[in-house]
Amino acid sequence: MTKLIEINGLKKSYSKSEFALKNVNFSLVTCEIMGFIGENGAGKTTTLGCILGTLIKSSGNIKLFGQDATDENSYLRDSIGVVFDVESFGPRMTPKKIASVMRNVYTDWDDNLYQEYLKNFKLSYKAKIVTFSRGMTMKLALAVALSHHPKLLILDEVTGGLDPIVRDEVLDIILDFVSDGHKSVLFSSHITSDLEKIANTITFIHDGEIILSKAKDVLTYEYGILRCPVSKFSDIDKYDVVAYKKRDFQIDVLVHNKSVVEKKYKDLIMDKATIEEIMLIIIRGESQ
Repeated sequence: MTKLIEINGLKKSYSKSEFALKNVNFSLVTCEIMGFIGENGAGKTTTLGCILGTLIKSSGNIKLFGQDATDENSYLRDSIGVVFDVESFGPRMTPKKIASVMRNVYTDWDDNLYQEYLKNFKLSYKAKIVTFSRGMTMKLALAVALSHHPKLLILDEVTGGLDPIVRDEVLDIILDFVSDGHKSVLFSSHITSDLEKIANTITFIHDGEIILSKAKDVLTYEYGILRCPVSKFSDIDKYDVVAYKKRDFQIDVLVHNKSVVEKKYKDLIMDKATIEEIMLIIIRGESQ
């Protein structure tokens, strides 16, 4: 499989802030939807900015489509569709006016494909964006991102604030994008249930560092949470513990080999771990 994004040793520091990206490493291959998760301020948007060239990295290497993502190779970013959770277009703009701008931005802009997306999304070509709901605005942003035939989509919190029906539509659009087997999506989101529905891989950043990057199925089927009374916690082998979090008279123990640990501690309850629970125990809990 081809690596569409390859990041090695990425660092980014700021002169007036203690926050920094610290040796970030991960890769995204074809036909993959990677969920990029972490709490606010963990480094998700900074990482995306370095990938897109809107931020200058302090050190490290970023490759896009197998080539170094340098200023000299800025054309590589023409193959990336981007949607951020911000108002990308002025309220007085219309989809028609946006198309006239994008024709001069992207060499592979496709008016016919754009019109097809607008029709499918039930968006008026001449209506002003100020009249659009948040869901309509997000669909418009996706239509723009998809209409220059990108190989890679980078999405930052695109489902936040959408009602469940529109969120489901957006997830279907993302799944359809990768269905040809040659494209990929890097999807930053706080809504972990969305990532559980569509992601193949989960990459977890905390305090500027990647602390976990695994196939979603490994996390959802092989990780588990052992519900342990405080009085029995000392009986748990430290090598079985990824992290743990105290809760009243119980300790929730995150384990990475659910079936083995469940047999080992038969008198304790083992629950399936959701992506959100894994994230919360790692962030707010403790390690052995």
